[in-house]
Amino acid sequence: MSLTIWGRPNSLNVHKVLWLAAELDLEFEHIFAGQQHGIINTPEFRALNPNGLVPLLKDGDTILWESQIILRYLTEVYGKDSLWIAEPRARFAAEKWLDWYITSVLPVFSVVFFNLVRQPEDQRDLAAVEVAAEKLSKLLDIADAELARQLYLSGEHFGVADIPLGLAIHHWFNLGLDQQQHPYLQAWIERIRSRPHFHKIASVL
Repeated sequence: MSLTIWGRPNSLNVHKVLWLAAELDLEFEHIFAGQQHGIINTPEFRALNPNGLVPLLKDGDTILWESQIILRYLTEVYGKDSLWIAEPRARFAAEKWLDWYITSVLPVFSVVFFNLVRQPEDQRDLAAVEVAAEKLSKLLDIADAELARQLYLSGEHFGVADIPLGLAIHHWFNLGLDQQQHPYLQAWIERIRSRPHFHKIASVL
């Protein structure tokens, strides 16, 4: 195995890939790239990823960009004895949460995270944060209802479907903006936070 991951260590999209690689106990080279680390605009990087974005994965002759696809790839190729769900119906029931995160949660969570974590205090759009936080809190009713029926979004055991939302909700609860009662989501994130590899990845902002 010759695995390389490019990405800046404070990117949530890179966090997803690094966390999964750790859960799968993979050995890999991590090349810091993006923002102050540069690299992403070099011809060599653009030849691998014409989007010029991170994360980027190279596994032998396989080159992948887009973090959700990288998650699916690593799980299927290297997680057959751990996180991979072999039965198709159960797998797709879990993996729908990967797409729900991207299409529904991330657009509003990004507004909150960008303004309250990335932006200097005097440049924050607090009105936009208020609107986004209200939308996100209502969206999370959906995940809370699912977690009332099972321990993880992936099913009865932790899996790849828990990774993207897990990182976002960790920060969401730390920001103290949840406007609804989400007891099952709260219990779930505490289970997520108890995983040995989680804080090594999620603590880097």
